[in-house]
Amino acid sequence: MRRMTWLTTIVLVIAVVLVGCGKKDAGGVVKDLGKVVSSMESYQGAGRMILQSGQQPQEYAVEVWYQSPHFYRIMLKNEEKDITQIVLRNEDGVFVLTPHLNKSFRFQSDWPENQQQVYLYQSLVKSITEDAQRNFTTDKESYVFEVAANYSTGTLTRQKIWLDQKSLKPQKVEVSDASNHVVVKVDFTTFEFGKKFEKDSFDMQRNMTSFNLQSMQTMTPPQEDQDHQSDQVDLVDLYIPNGVSQQDISTVKYGENDALLIRYTGKYNYSVLEAKPREQAVSSMIAGDIVDLGFTMAVMTGDEKRTLSWISDGVEYRLTTSDLPKEEMIQVAQSSNNPTMMK
Repeated sequence: MRRMTWLTTIVLVIAVVLVGCGKKDAGGVVKDLGKVVSSMESYQGAGRMILQSGQQPQEYAVEVWYQSPHFYRIMLKNEEKDITQIVLRNEDGVFVLTPHLNKSFRFQSDWPENQQQVYLYQSLVKSITEDAQRNFTTDKESYVFEVAANYSTGTLTRQKIWLDQKSLKPQKVEVSDASNHVVVKVDFTTFEFGKKFEKDSFDMQRNMTSFNLQSMQTMTPPQEDQDHQSDQVDLVDLYIPNGVSQQDISTVKYGENDALLIRYTGKYNYSVLEAKPREQAVSSMIAGDIVDLGFTMAVMTGDEKRTLSWISDGVEYRLTTSDLPKEEMIQVAQSSNNPTMMK
């Protein structure tokens, strides 16, 4: 009897140890994520993002820097077109920079606290912790959460997030639409907590001039060719909402540039201005919000009359309207990067 009691005790102890060493449940991981974010001083991540919104997937290099309490630097680069855009937040405000055009928007905003981004660690953790209906699974090396997506485009509804079990670093994110099609995919190739940045890493001027602009300019056509090309730009392939038709196209002046103005009428009324801008100095502070188009960042300004401004493939667009819903404005803008997306 004593032998049986002794063996039983050993079995119970082993069982308790095994349970204690078992994998954490969702609640435990969520609690750990909260601790990581609350004590996080900085991080640097890099990887690639693939957009599947058109017939052909488009790939972008992504680099993310964060320095507590609210400095951010996000770089998106289209390797094929050699076009880079930077979103920067520092003590002077928020900047959307297009270095190869020496062009930027600057405005006062609490971004990204008011807008989630698929490549920001804080956004991913927020999505996980705030979704009470989250699904949780594990694989060999990862914790996998499936949660609601809350991004500015409005068409993305669910996302799966893979986190490393040991470090809780992000590994992969897949964001799907209402039809369960993966539209955005981000694969992190590197991610480092506690990254030490240089003093001017988040300085606007450094980020505008740190690219080899001279080598980019050698690939730029002569000015007369640029002017000629701008005269031939049109927007016939842009997405047009149901109940709307193109009214007319006219040539106008946009600063020193020739531009095209396309007007649309019907259920909604709006215009799209398109120009190939020359280099331009930093604009003054404006009131507006960043809108993530996936392939680039846009700026929304105005209240009753709204303007959405963005740059795609070296072309500057300005969509102005009083009644076109924000979701439709975004869809029009996204189609500039995907001309096969038509009504």
